[in-house]
Amino acid sequence: MLELALKGSKKYFGWIIALLVLVGIGFGFYLHQLDYGLGITGMSRDVSWGFYIAQFTFLVGVAAGGVMVVTPYYLHDYKAFGRVTILGEFLAIAAITMCLLFILADLGQPMRMFNVLLYPTPTSVLFWDMIVLNGYLFLNIVIGWNVLEAERNNVHYPMWLKPLIYLSIPWAVGIHTVTAFLYCGLPGRGFWLTAILAPRFLASAFAAGPSLLILLCLFIRKFTKFDPGKEQIQSLAKIVAYAICLNVFFFLCEVFVVFYSQIPEHMLHLKYLFMGLHGKASLVPWMWTSMILMVLGIILLVNPATRKNENILALACVTVFVGTWIDKGLGMISGGFVPSPMEHVTEYAPTPPELMITLGVYGAGFLVLTILYKMAISVKEEVRS
Repeated sequence: MLELALKGSKKYFGWIIALLVLVGIGFGFYLHQLDYGLGITGMSRDVSWGFYIAQFTFLVGVAAGGVMVVTPYYLHDYKAFGRVTILGEFLAIAAITMCLLFILADLGQPMRMFNVLLYPTPTSVLFWDMIVLNGYLFLNIVIGWNVLEAERNNVHYPMWLKPLIYLSIPWAVGIHTVTAFLYCGLPGRGFWLTAILAPRFLASAFAAGPSLLILLCLFIRKFTKFDPGKEQIQSLAKIVAYAICLNVFFFLCEVFVVFYSQIPEHMLHLKYLFMGLHGKASLVPWMWTSMILMVLGIILLVNPATRKNENILALACVTVFVGTWIDKGLGMISGGFVPSPMEHVTEYAPTPPELMITLGVYGAGFLVLTILYKMAISVKEEVRS
């Protein structure tokens, strides 16, 4: 089916070339980082995880969000999602690809990744994170490819695929749960030391992933001959509405517990993020923007009148996606390191090379997504004709 990705309009190939240029620029900056070291980033002794790991954390949620179309279709026989299930699986492949690239960038020396394989440590959460990420990528590639091939040949997918499909559902929950355990398993970091971190991660994942999928479905409907379906988009919108409500509710629960019980180690992090600490407040406007966007998303999605208007729905999905990205892609990581256990405030901000490498990784992810979606849409157009 790869030949389907080699056919397209001038706009399609122009988009591919633009992504390749972006990847090339990012790779050039990565070579500079490889030569100079992680000193070109904004990370320091006090903030040892930065923008790369923040994007990895957020994108794991985007990948896990694909389960919200897989579960209704395969477990509950919700036939309507059959039109968008492959889109959710291919989105997960692109998201996991970016996750792995961000981990590679954060390692500094890429050869270090082989240490996980050569010296496996089952007591380390990082070891299990490697297992679940690569396993989920493998499952989605095998399932997505074979299901699409069967659809193209107008036959049912092979029965041996069924156990893998069922396995992929808890695996999707597992990838973000294990990622949360990376943080809440560190007793020296009060901000992350909470049992509700994994549920918060999953709630934001089930909001951000389907939000992006809705935007992609609206884009596909406008620029291709394939219509993912109004019912499907509205069903996804309801999932996003419930998930973003849970995400904000879980956060408010944590705020209550921390400030009512006056836990100093945890209060300082929230004070830094939302009020500033010791005169340092670079993330305060970002975090309030995140909260405003998520609340606005709730208002627009819970109200049926605004949710059913697809122009407003697109705006709501953008607010939810950007709001959760700020929360997890900026606040969650920096907020856990600042202040340090010694209550020192060492602020972190990504440097220009860091940002360019990040854009290069996103370019690679969207390149993978474009090729996969081109194949999927071409098959669906063939079947329809």
